Amino acid sequence: MAISKKVKDALEGASWVRRMFEEGEELKRIYGEENVYDFSLGNPNLEPPEALKRALKELANHPISGMHRYMPNNGYLETRKAIAEYLREESNLPFTENHVVMTVGAAGGLNVVLKALLDEGDEVIVPSPFFMEFKFYIENSGGVIRLVQTNEDFSLNLKNIEEAINLKTKAVLINTPNNPTGVIYDEKSIKNLGALLERKSRELAKTLYLITDEAYRRIVYDQIQLPIPFHFYSHTIRVTSHSKDLSLPGERIGYVAVHPSCEGVEELMAALVFANRTLGFVNAPALMQRLVAPLQRNSINIREYEEKRDLLYSSLISFGYEVVKPQGAFYLFPKSPIEDDLAFVRELQSKRILTVPGRGFGKPGHFRIAYAVDKKVIEGALPGFKEVAKKYGLGKR
Repeated sequence: MAISKKVKDALEGASWVRRMFEEGEELKRIYGEENVYDFSLGNPNLEPPEALKRALKELANHPISGMHRYMPNNGYLETRKAIAEYLREESNLPFTENHVVMTVGAAGGLNVVLKALLDEGDEVIVPSPFFMEFKFYIENSGGVIRLVQTNEDFSLNLKNIEEAINLKTKAVLINTPNNPTGVIYDEKSIKNLGALLERKSRELAKTLYLITDEAYRRIVYDQIQLPIPFHFYSHTIRVTSHSKDLSLPGERIGYVAVHPSCEGVEELMAALVFANRTLGFVNAPALMQRLVAPLQRNSINIREYEEKRDLLYSSLISFGYEVVKPQGAFYLFPKSPIEDDLAFVRELQSKRILTVPGRGFGKPGHFRIAYAVDKKVIEGALPGFKEVAKKYGLGKR
């Protein structure tokens, strides 16, 4: 079969997350689902808020005439107005519906943004560890990913970012709260990043964009106030979804919001709408647009994820694992006690514990645990984590 070389190469380096998930499915077939502890996939396990369920029933019982027809490619006006109102309230910036495009989740939104911005060979700087799909999204639009390492605690290393910026740079793409680490880039870092991009834009005589993947924006712990990048850089483009905050990953509903003061904002919005159409997304799902419009201030019970984080984090630390405490999202990214993270993940797999090697996120020597699972899965896995820790002498150093 003569598939494209580009796709063939991508398949060979494809998602470790999916690979481990598929191996887990085989283990479940052999041992039974209740005897396999699957932390491979960041798939929200909480149910959507009751307010959404009520709205869904209401819409089903009292349908709006024409509600399943085509719509404007940027989304329903009333939905974009509702999101703009929320953004004005959050940021105190003059957002209107003209600064919002509804998208098929954050993944669709990122592809739309990158298609609108990138020319062949343009570079996008991405701090590592990172969500591996970013590489494919960038390459989809002819761009080149430029990875930069973060600090030991996975915070932004601005020196590395500055050294990576060159005439080919078009944007910096950050993900906060971060997948796979759960780290939040703090206000000082975001402020300094904005100042850096302002300075480098002047020096290079070109606009550098800050693209923020904020799909986990509402999944924040310890009463931390998440910084708002819009406050620190006027060429900021936010991409987000309701997959996590409303627990709707299968419904593929999100949006792109562009800073109202972004230079050439009208042309950029037109480009986003064009990309939305020509990439084949056309527009975001009609039913979901109507449902999420009034729910911009709602979310699932974040405390449930926080309790799971606390249980897993405290247990792993007590077993001797080295872990940066996550501040958001639903991932831990411990250090592997041996250099070969894949070998260590295989060791955990022998205890029917499924995790993902750090090399799948650009950071070998670590492994990712996605704890968007039932509490009993965590409790069932703890003896296996402890046994493997003892095997490698953790807790005795």
